[in-house]
Amino acid sequence: MAEEFCFWTAVRLREAIAHREVSPVEATRAVLDRATRLQPKLNCFITLCPDEAMRDAKAAEQAVMRGEPTGLLHGIPYACKDLVNTKGVKTTFGSLLFADNVPTEDAAAISRLRQHGAILVGKTTTSEFGAKCLTDAPLFGRTRNAWHPERTSGGSSGGAAVAVATGLAPIGIATDGGGSTRIPAACNGVVGLKQSIGLVPHSQAEDAIGNLTYVTPISRTVADTALMLQAMAGEHPCDPWSAGARAEDYLKDMRSVADLRGKRILFAGMPPGRPMASDVASCFGSALQLLAELGAELAEMGPSTDFDVEPLWRTINHTVWKARFGKMAEEQPDQLTPSLLQQLALAKDYTAVDYQKANFARTRLFRHVQDLLRDNDFIVVPTLARTAVPIDQDLFGKLEIDGRLFDEVRSNWFPWTMPFNLTGHPAITLPCGFGSDGLPIGLQLVGRLRRESDLLAAAAVFEAARNIVSRWPNEEVW
Repeated sequence: MAEEFCFWTAVRLREAIAHREVSPVEATRAVLDRATRLQPKLNCFITLCPDEAMRDAKAAEQAVMRGEPTGLLHGIPYACKDLVNTKGVKTTFGSLLFADNVPTEDAAAISRLRQHGAILVGKTTTSEFGAKCLTDAPLFGRTRNAWHPERTSGGSSGGAAVAVATGLAPIGIATDGGGSTRIPAACNGVVGLKQSIGLVPHSQAEDAIGNLTYVTPISRTVADTALMLQAMAGEHPCDPWSAGARAEDYLKDMRSVADLRGKRILFAGMPPGRPMASDVASCFGSALQLLAELGAELAEMGPSTDFDVEPLWRTINHTVWKARFGKMAEEQPDQLTPSLLQQLALAKDYTAVDYQKANFARTRLFRHVQDLLRDNDFIVVPTLARTAVPIDQDLFGKLEIDGRLFDEVRSNWFPWTMPFNLTGHPAITLPCGFGSDGLPIGLQLVGRLRRESDLLAAAAVFEAARNIVSRWPNEEVW
């Protein structure tokens, strides 16, 4: 009976805890027990922290019983990607070099979750330093997909996505530097938001000005994502892009919208020359039809190479990695993941001029998306070109789509996630169906800057009409 709480949304748990129908202790113990039972099969946690979690749950329970004011997430368990600092709880960044690292302070977003009463139950797996779209590292091995043990969980936030998808935590914290929230969310059939740049402050970004990475919510429902975002959003002195940002009542705003009448949506399949699996194409077509039935006005995006941005993203991203991890690679290459070393090697020939030209191109891309969203409320695209790839996929190997092999994983599997890291526009993926292999397929909606209320409302309308949230992975396949 206790395990029933593992399948409740954060919104439902919040209401039940507030009305003393469920104790934070009961909810936390339930997810910890389930996580302990399934961790050997799924491998989605690096660290579980039952002692700390139960201590916080008991304190949360006492606050409720005393009738004290409580936060938005009071007593609700959450899992946190192991790239994000958590005070007093080991944070390894998925790296052997940081296997025993214990931060002395929380990341800004985690501090806000703590203030709102959320209870950390564990740190989830990530590729080393979040450096690839697959979740594996020498420190912990591979993380399995929630729906199929021989498929990848995606990455780099694969552990957080699997934990949420399988009821090991109702909500999770992820990060996204090129799709690292949205890729695993799509692979595992959950909701992944990359919010507007600066809306959630990023206290661990070493280059805050040129940043393209985000600390993000991940959950099973749009409503839970809205609740998390309200707790996490707002101005903070650590992040210049957060200036003027403020949290809104995203859940209330979302619930006030019943359809998409009057909304203009620009859609596209894949950028020119990029493949799309037939089952993804079919599911995407069905999603577009549903959007139209909900009242949206649809228009197809014309052919353009403006969104073929992987070389641009790589120039900026890999140069940053070279600056951050280059010395480690020189001094202790045997302690780093081979794929990380390969990516660092790709940056060796980039010059300062190359980097600056890439930032000029980033500005042009931003202005292009601004132009598109001046006359359209949203852009909608498939999140991924195919369902989750095999668990042993090589980042530098061939990508198979409908029996054809393609040379690059990034530009062919997730061409639509990287652009919006570069431009800063909010983008959300949510499940829209299942492929011929029974694995989830994601739909990505992109909105106007700092208009998360509109984006979440549209996503929630689609989610309710599509009505697949109640479908859970089958434990028997694990």
